[in-house]
Amino acid sequence: MKKLQFAIGQRWLSDTESELGLGVLIDVDERAVSILFPKSDETRVYARNNAPLSRIIFNIGDSITDQEGLDWTVLSVSEHLGVLRYHAKRSDEQGQEIVKDLNETRLGAHIQLSKPLERLLASQIDYKEWYDLRIQALLMQAHMSRSPLRGLLGARVGLIPHQLYIANEVGTRFAPRVLLADEVGLGKTIEAGLIIHQQLKTGRSERILVLVPDSLQYQWMIEMRRRFNLAFSIFDLTRTASIKEHDPELNPFLTEQRIIASVDLMLDHPDLHELAIEAGFDLLVVDEAHHLMWSEEDGGNDRYLLIEDFANKTAGVLLLTATPEQLGVESHFARLRLLDPQRFDDLERFLQEEAQYQQTAKIAEVLMSDCPLNPEQIQALEDLLGHPLTDEPEQRHRAIHELLDRHGTGRILFRNTREAIQGFPGRDCLAVPLAMPEGWNVTGKLREQMWPEELQLDGAWMETDPRVAWLLEALRKEFKHKKVLLIARSGPVVEALENALRLHAGIRTAMFHEGMSLLERDQAAACFAEESYGAQILLCSEIGSEGRNFQFASDLILFDLPANPDVLEQRIGRLDRIGQQNRIQIHVPYIEGSAQERMFRWYNEALNIFSNISPTAQTLQENFIVDLKDCLLADLPEQFEPLLEQVNMQRFELENDLQEGRDRLLEYNSCRPQVAQRIVKALDDYED
Repeated sequence: MKKLQFAIGQRWLSDTESELGLGVLIDVDERAVSILFPKSDETRVYARNNAPLSRIIFNIGDSITDQEGLDWTVLSVSEHLGVLRYHAKRSDEQGQEIVKDLNETRLGAHIQLSKPLERLLASQIDYKEWYDLRIQALLMQAHMSRSPLRGLLGARVGLIPHQLYIANEVGTRFAPRVLLADEVGLGKTIEAGLIIHQQLKTGRSERILVLVPDSLQYQWMIEMRRRFNLAFSIFDLTRTASIKEHDPELNPFLTEQRIIASVDLMLDHPDLHELAIEAGFDLLVVDEAHHLMWSEEDGGNDRYLLIEDFANKTAGVLLLTATPEQLGVESHFARLRLLDPQRFDDLERFLQEEAQYQQTAKIAEVLMSDCPLNPEQIQALEDLLGHPLTDEPEQRHRAIHELLDRHGTGRILFRNTREAIQGFPGRDCLAVPLAMPEGWNVTGKLREQMWPEELQLDGAWMETDPRVAWLLEALRKEFKHKKVLLIARSGPVVEALENALRLHAGIRTAMFHEGMSLLERDQAAACFAEESYGAQILLCSEIGSEGRNFQFASDLILFDLPANPDVLEQRIGRLDRIGQQNRIQIHVPYIEGSAQERMFRWYNEALNIFSNISPTAQTLQENFIVDLKDCLLADLPEQFEPLLEQVNMQRFELENDLQEGRDRLLEYNSCRPQVAQRIVKALDDYED
């Protein structure tokens, strides 16, 4: 790179800030040069050896402008002590020619060299090294555009095989319509982000709408920007109203290509729902899709009908949920119908297929193994597929894909489990039985016995509830140097606890509940994440157990227990997820002899949900809900003890049945380890 020659009075242009205009060199020494930019009235000081400056030299025939704004044509150029002098002419108002010598110091500060020819004629030419760098960058872009990894490259995510497999499998489809249903903590948001990134980079999608619960809007926006460098715009009532006020005829949803909005916004404002439908999108993403309820008798709830309207008019649809059957098999079927209404058009047939699927899964397991097929298995496969089959590798591979397309959930459901993925440190349940205080309600309704604090909004319950005293003592001693996440059912309970801890105990706290704005919630989460001076404890209402991740902490306090085992799993999943380095310590305070203790024993001894994810918990609770309620309402040990034993035995049987009849086709569709490892290796090699 040649050395620049500087002299006071020369005119220079900043390569990095051309908007500053034409500058004049006002000072130079052995180490630095100072440039005054009259247009912006600013002075910049640059290192002499590598100043990002270009010398402006006009040639014969060029048009120049002086400081009075008069235009001149250059006739000749001379130099004196490094400063240029232009012999130039112009015509006055009477048409007479005026000839004059102009030092370059008298030139105007306004200059715009945006076109390549103008830059060339003005001798504003970059160094060859920069040209070579541009060529290398263009060649690299061309190589990346042809790479099968296009869209997977560049994301700030770990090389986790199952996530990359799903992203590659779904992201390369045109108009993908799938249900991402990995268990809690396996990274569905990352998978969705990778799919979105790949769809955008390959040009398969341009307009994307993400519909999420109100509490997750900012988290989605930040994740898309931080991990994938994708700029999404949050559309709320204020923004849409502002756009409409500025231009009443403009559809707000046409002002941006990538939009995040709340499901509640669309439900509460049908006009915005219609405008979003009218604007049209290439890809629809719906998080926490288990809230979409449907039954054959009553049809869908308002959320289901809303998403159904969008799904019918959008080519690509991604539904995300960790608990696809939380609201029953009917709702699970209905979500599959949103994605493929022709394949899933009859609930009764779907239930019959599910009942007969075990035999298909066993045949699929043999196909995926190295074991030869016996005549009975070949005959069963021919009956299922409707054509002859031989035991050859190519035909076995083809048969697997035909089974995927014809039976079960095909290629639209992806569900990885912790058992298949592994690598989680595990979790321990630490019961905290507390003596029952005088006057505790043991005969009222279930809500009054389980969650009496929710009935006393003035906070009077805190004076007698032993859980509060235990919490204060534990934070001062056992949890003094730890990050602790506490989850309770309601916002008022969280507020009362936070006031007591912060004002009366001097403990650094952060709070997260439905009464706070989105910005306040994000600030609370950031305060909790701050390692040195952040909050010691984050207190969340139930909304804190969906979508938020705090795996940097490993102590979870369940101040109360929810009525639904899937909701309990959502709570635990805030800590027990990919990236967790320590065993999760689950602390459960409860009142001895109360409905709280019986609910704890139900979850712990019957469903075993604290120690492991239980795929049978929801089904078992639904099957025994009547008996469970009777035992929770009153202390009936002669009924409760046999019930715990009976349910525990059934759980073992169901889990064994599930293990024996594992959906091998679903596992095969969700992650093929060999393919996933090849993707990881290719990405790793590319980075090297």
